[in-house]
Amino acid sequence: MKLTDTLRKYQISFAPVMPFDWNKTAVKILDFTADNERLRNQNLAQTADFAAFVKEEIQAAEAVCGVGGYNEHRVLYRRSPHFQQTQEPREIHLGIDIWVRAGTPVFAPVKGKVHSFRDNNNFGDYGPTFILEHELEGRVFYTLYGHLSRRSLVGKTIGQEIQAGEAFAELGPFPENGDWPPHLHFQIIENLEGWSGDYSGVCALTQREKYLNNCPDPNLILQIPGL
Repeated sequence: MKLTDTLRKYQISFAPVMPFDWNKTAVKILDFTADNERLRNQNLAQTADFAAFVKEEIQAAEAVCGVGGYNEHRVLYRRSPHFQQTQEPREIHLGIDIWVRAGTPVFAPVKGKVHSFRDNNNFGDYGPTFILEHELEGRVFYTLYGHLSRRSLVGKTIGQEIQAGEAFAELGPFPENGDWPPHLHFQIIENLEGWSGDYSGVCALTQREKYLNNCPDPNLILQIPGL
């Protein structure tokens, strides 16, 4: 059975990753592709301006938060040299982002343990990051949580058990969250490939198929309508 099949089988039992009932919460699906003309006049390199743009988009839609981004070919990574370190830039997003205020708690969707955590402290990077390890029917997989607060890491230990529905972190403000407008980057990973406290959340276009096979749609867990 594929990981995607296992996740579908257990969907009814997953706890919310954020404190929202997605069937009752108004969301704005944010578009960060080159097709979004409103992005062309935005100064994305200035995080305060970027945050104001995200806030305006959400408020204009009378939504509670912004969501989206899985397998999205994004132009916004051009704001940071962190994604331009190879011959081919990384612009394909491998997670789902939930754009909401700093301090919002983050919950484990399924029982697991702390695999690793780290403050990926580069401009445009994850900032404070958790990777949880889970097991369903003998199949091990991982969930990654990026752009957290630094105090989320305090007192945590490798191997620490985290229960389904347990609040184990919170969203961080910029600049400590990797210098982004406050949001959660949530990603499913089947094979960590030896990484610890970090894993690519964005890949190059030529690596798209490889990474999407290893990082299935996070909405299998989140279950946000419309994504």
